[in-house]
Amino acid sequence: MKKLLVIAPLLVLLAFAPTTNTADEEVKYKCLIQLSNYGGLGAYVIVSLTHPETGYHQTLSVSGDEPEWYDDLPEWFAYHEESGESIDGISGASIVSGGRKIVQFGIPQDLINSGYQLRFETAVEDNPYYPTDVEVALTDSLAGKNLEGNGYIRYVKLIGQ
Repeated sequence: MKKLLVIAPLLVLLAFAPTTNTADEEVKYKCLIQLSNYGGLGAYVIVSLTHPETGYHQTLSVSGDEPEWYDDLPEWFAYHEESGESIDGISGASIVSGGRKIVQFGIPQDLINSGYQLRFETAVEDNPYYPTDVEVALTDSLAGKNLEGNGYIRYVKLIGQ
């Protein structure tokens, strides 16, 4: 019984720890995005890697699959248009008010703890745009924490795979 009491908390910690795939040196994450209840249509949510000095680095996820609305996210859209970045992280439709969605992405190991940030940008048609609904330093201690939003996002939670 004493062994079980010692092992159980360790298993919980391991479940929330990010895992590294050494073949491509990426840390794989699942990310739960929980929206608040607001009036309006579904929210487009962009998850990006940014750096305070150099700006956008990479788009990790796009929730919203109709490109004609991407210009409702003007900061990300300007980067996207200028960079010509191919988006392979489109994860379907926008997220409805009060809804939740799980997206998956990988982050190069060498970018963690090196000044990069995770940025969650949100927009809803005919409503305000939140370029930094959630923005947080990319560290190896993010997994398992609820990160509160200041716009349409109630919170996000990163879970290591």
